[in-house]
Amino acid sequence: MFKRLISAAVLLPAALWGGGASAAPVTLTVASFPSFDEAVKVAIPEFKKKHPDVEIKLVSLAYPDHHTAMTTALATGANLPDVMAVEIDFIGKFAESGGLEDLGVAPYNGLQYQKQFARFTYPQAMSGLGKLAAMPADIGPGALFYRKDLLDKAGVSEAELTKSWDGFVEAGKKVKAATGAYMIASAVDLKDIYIRSGLKDGEGIYFDKGGKVLVDSPRFRKAFELAKAARDAGIDGKIGAWSNEWGEGFKRGKIATQMMGAWLGGHLASWLAPDTKGQWRSAQLPAGAFASWGGSFYAIPKKAANKAMAWEFVKYMTLDRDQQLRAFRALDAFPALVSAQEDAFVDQPIAFLGDQKARQLWKVSASRIPATAVHRQDPVALEIVNAELENVLEKGKDIGQALADAKAQIEKRVRR
Repeated sequence: MFKRLISAAVLLPAALWGGGASAAPVTLTVASFPSFDEAVKVAIPEFKKKHPDVEIKLVSLAYPDHHTAMTTALATGANLPDVMAVEIDFIGKFAESGGLEDLGVAPYNGLQYQKQFARFTYPQAMSGLGKLAAMPADIGPGALFYRKDLLDKAGVSEAELTKSWDGFVEAGKKVKAATGAYMIASAVDLKDIYIRSGLKDGEGIYFDKGGKVLVDSPRFRKAFELAKAARDAGIDGKIGAWSNEWGEGFKRGKIATQMMGAWLGGHLASWLAPDTKGQWRSAQLPAGAFASWGGSFYAIPKKAANKAMAWEFVKYMTLDRDQQLRAFRALDAFPALVSAQEDAFVDQPIAFLGDQKARQLWKVSASRIPATAVHRQDPVALEIVNAELENVLEKGKDIGQALADAKAQIEKRVRR
């Protein structure tokens, strides 16, 4: 009897979507990617307690394959899941695709929950017309991870590392001379984190509120100059992120620092370089910068088969404090839900980081990150900017010309 009452309560919202009152079991298809898919895996047992007539079918593909498959599915209307995981680099493109439900309006009314999340998350998931394309699940407060043992050997303090961006490059020279380790994996990393710092509410990384291209701004010029200074000083390893060489560099102590989202700490501990436990520390970004690096969302395609239950699942993954904390503990992906950030888990020491209470730093960073916007052409802009930076680093192209050319190329692509 109790189970039947639950079933009726679960299926009742389906009427809001035009569904019937059938008691047939529901299979909810959730499409995700590693390691964000781990959040779904840890959620299934508890979600099934709340919804025993619902089966969760998790379809997980590698990060690029997942987003390529979802791009195709949204374009064709075929092979769509009920719930779609989306990483921040693709949220702007997907939000403007017209293929996702607007979760801000009835029957979802998701805007009512905005104040429960880190303030910069909702703007990231908004389309240019103000439609809420997805709900935030986790965030990536920008952090500087560094090998304390290597810095100690070079006589470099954390303060030298973080006082200024130029000071970071100078500290890198000392580290390279004393240890032979590269300060950073790639000069591109400096560009990537710098262009995300110093932004204002409503401004995007590559485009402003009105869609104007920003890549010829002083922010991008300084980012290119820092990258070139690092390359000229020989302190970057020319190693691409997520490559085998990148992982080996961490394992063998050949890379002294890495600036990324706070979630990198979990990756280092679990699979990138677990044997380096105790040697890493985390710090805020140089020059008092606060930036968002990564973040994951859940969206519902317009042609999803089970929208009512999909919304129940999305709410559970994003608004349920206990589930947010389970994902936090499993992935060390910082929760988007503010109430989950207030848990005592944030104050616990992290053994991998030498018992540093690093989550406290990440919480501060999360509270200071501006509410910036995303644009559907962000992935295109990223590709073009990286190509022009490569011209600067490898071919000696003038920075001003490179940025002017990047702007022209992006504007041409936007006009198509």
